[in-house]
Amino acid sequence: MLCLTALSINTAQAVDVVEPYTLVAGHESLRVWLLSDLPIQPEANASTAARISLGKQLFFDPRLSGDKNMACASCHNPLLGWADGLATGKGFQSQTLPRATPTIINTSYNFLQMWDGRKPDLEEQALGPLTSANEMRADLDTIVIWLKQNNGYKKAFAEAYPDEAISAITLAKAIATYERTIISNNSAFDRWIKGDPQAMTAQQIKGFKLFLDPNKGNCVVCHQPGNFVDDGFHNIGLESSTNGDLGRFAQKAVKSMRGSFKTPTLRDIELTAPYFHNGSAKTLLDVINHYAKGGIHHDNLSPNMKALTLTQSEKQSLVEFMKALTTPHEPLTLPTLPLN
Repeated sequence: MLCLTALSINTAQAVDVVEPYTLVAGHESLRVWLLSDLPIQPEANASTAARISLGKQLFFDPRLSGDKNMACASCHNPLLGWADGLATGKGFQSQTLPRATPTIINTSYNFLQMWDGRKPDLEEQALGPLTSANEMRADLDTIVIWLKQNNGYKKAFAEAYPDEAISAITLAKAIATYERTIISNNSAFDRWIKGDPQAMTAQQIKGFKLFLDPNKGNCVVCHQPGNFVDDGFHNIGLESSTNGDLGRFAQKAVKSMRGSFKTPTLRDIELTAPYFHNGSAKTLLDVINHYAKGGIHHDNLSPNMKALTLTQSEKQSLVEFMKALTTPHEPLTLPTLPLN
């Protein structure tokens, strides 16, 4: 009996614990990392099949832009993680924009939209790039007149919003409704959380431990359950913090907001390179190296930015863990656009 007891102790697998989490597939402590099934949805714009269909058409229709050559999907390309793969975006007639194009994946879970949080919801966000002189440069009055004259869109709006006239408001509502369907919540990490011990590799589980460990990665301080955001704004010591981009400060003139930008989700992060609001990190390893050195030091650096003691192996484990946050998405079928 003593020999059998000793054998069972010696062969038992060690269980990793990073308070308050026990790192075993399916453990109850990990359930908070699962994404809620109910993203933020305004009462005045409940999701319906007709609204999603209309929003998808509008999202992919370049005729909404000032020169009829640029759609929402031009910058939020589903083949590029719903971003554009560029360090900073391209706007009207290919002019270079000052910030990277953020993905729209899981933006339905955001409390504020855009890098500086200047839009409170997806409805207002939808009209921002559309009417920006530097981006799509559209005139809303002209668009509304055109939509009313397009028989296909007239029918689609009547089905989607039968009690509302075609207007900038219903245009924004439809696009926002479609954007709320772009969700990442079935990654290898999610399947591991739900109890599949084979969903993540040993290296990815090690990376998750480093991600949580306050003495190692401490990534969880900003990338929290379950959308890997904290809905906050932080100055993480990038070059643009010193070159005039005020970030959140332009919206909220508080010293700590100078050069601060919204924490982006890490879900599907493997698909959305390059990284940071200025596109300065080409790879996920570049991102880890930036945090490992504590960023560029200046007066307004976030107190969470501290140099990290990480080996090359540990850095690679963090990278592999972030790759486990990618959801395998179904192939997208492009919509048929209504003819004039």
